[in-house]
This record gives sequence, structure tokens and C-alpha cells, in this order.
Amino acid sequence: MQPSAVSQSRTAAQAPTRWSVADVEALLSMPMNDLLFRAHQTHRLRHDPNTVQLSTLLSIKTGGCPEDCAYCPQAARYHTGVADEDMLALDDVVAAAAAAKAAGATRFCMGAAWRGPRDRDLEPVLAMVREVKALGLETCATLGMLKDGHAERLKDAGLDYYNHNLDTSPEFYGEIITTREYRDRLETLERVRHAGVRVCCGGIVGMGESRKERAGLIAQLANLDPYPESVPINSLVQVEGTPLFRELQGKPAIDGFEFVRTIAAARITMPEAVVRLSAGRRELGDGVQALCFFAGANSIFYGERLLTTGNPDVEADRSLFMRLGLKPDAV
Repeated sequence: MQPSAVSQSRTAAQAPTRWSVADVEALLSMPMNDLLFRAHQTHRLRHDPNTVQLSTLLSIKTGGCPEDCAYCPQAARYHTGVADEDMLALDDVVAAAAAAKAAGATRFCMGAAWRGPRDRDLEPVLAMVREVKALGLETCATLGMLKDGHAERLKDAGLDYYNHNLDTSPEFYGEIITTREYRDRLETLERVRHAGVRVCCGGIVGMGESRKERAGLIAQLANLDPYPESVPINSLVQVEGTPLFRELQGKPAIDGFEFVRTIAAARITMPEAVVRLSAGRRELGDGVQALCFFAGANSIFYGERLLTTGNPDVEADRSLFMRLGLKPDAV
């Protein structure tokens, strides 16, 4: 995709830089100390380096997805033990959001395993957004591809962010997903922007892609105009029954230092964005997470579960923050 002309809404100081894949690959190939130094300088200029934003993610509709994303245990065609469940009741979602707020989260994200919502699916989600917003939390939803008018309805209900990841680079995308095109994802992002909802968009690393293909993902994200306000970077969690589990045969998905390099490249290329450590944190361990925070990560998914995969528990994260001298952000 060729990004559009520089947004008129940005000042000259904020005008986006065009990043080629080669430029990002050069960042990823820098000596680690040089890369971390540059990333941390960029981070410190624009963010409190000792503050981390906490988001909690809840699956409001689990399983039964018709897509064929090779990493996803919620795809109906894979045998992963994830059942096709009904949408959660409004009271259950509000209770989960209240518990997340009490534990320190400032953003509550609601995810549904759909190709995209039908109009009748959207109505209960709008009620969830309104009620969660009324609790004083930022709201986020990830519901798949949106049709015309959906983003506007979500905006009117009080949605702050819409998550729709690119997942990987255009060149590697066909190895992971065949049931929707890369352009489909970009069109949903355009609908979200047009409606005035902030964009949460990132990807997954460790799916067997090359460093050049990881650079392609970061370049795509950085060249969106404007680039996303929120950039979740996931480390693949291998789930038995998915094609990637079979393909990778239980091997480590990505070297921890390579993951840190990816975080650093995201921070350098998208300096104003909130960069979130998402899936796979438990497998990365505390040491790699600490390097990620230094490299520019300033958000995490907080709570014991991410849709259908595990996550460090709240007490483990509080302990890590205390040891690193980090503090949670406030809305």
C-alpha cells in the first residue's frame, strides 16, 4: 500500500517520515547497544520512561471464527479445544470491566471472534461500550472487519479505540491468512479513522517470518497516515491444533533479543505511539520485558488471560513493576 499524502492536521514537527523496508531492516540490524540507545532517547523525549499504561482484554464472543489465520485457536476449522460460545451477557462484561479497573487497568478492550459484525451483532456491543465507558475506563473493541457505518455507531456509543492488526508484512501475509486480503484490513482502518476513532494496530512476530518481513510490518505501520496511536506487538503463542504449531513443531517462536529489536524499531519509527507488549509476555520472561520497556514499550495487556491464551497474573506484573521502578499510568 502507498500511504496517502502527509496529513494536513499534523504540524511540521509531527510530519510523518516515510520508512522503507530497507530503512527498518537497517534499524533491526544495528548493534544492540546502539539500537537501544537510539530507541530510549526517542522514547524519553516523548514519554515518561517510567510509566506504563495498563489495558485489560476480554473475549466477549469466543470461538467459531470462519477465518483461517494460521496462529489462531479460535478458528472453527482447527481442533484446538476452543468451543464456539455465545456472546457474554452485558452484566458479565460490566463486572469484568469493573474488576479490571479495580486492579489498575485504565483501558478495557472487548474482542469478538468474528470475520466482522453483522448489524444485529453490533447492538449488544454498543451497549457494552456505553456501560464500560460509564465506569470511567477507556474503551477499545476488536470485532473484525467493519462495514460502512459501523465505526460511526461505535464512536457514538463512546468507543475510544478500535483494534485491527495488520498481523504481518504484505509479503508474508499469504503464508498466514487466505480468507481475507491485506487490503481488507487497510479498508477497516480507513473506516475507523474516518469515524474519528483512534486506531490500535500492530502485529505478531515469531510466525516464521524473516527479519526483512518483520521490517515490512513495522514499515507498513509507520507509513500509515497517521500511524496508529496504539501499537500492540505480539510474540506468537503456539497453540496445539493450529497450523503454525505443526509448522514450527514447538520450537521457540522468536529469540528474545530479536523481539526487543522489534520493539525498538517500533518506537523509533512511531515515536508518539503507545507501544504495547501483548501476547507472549509470559514466555518472554522478566528480563526481556525489562529490555522492552527500556526500548520504548509503555503499555501492557494486564490480567491473567488474553482472549484464549495465558498472560502473567496481576501480582506478577505488580512485582515486576516494583522491581523496575515503573508505575501505572492514569487516564
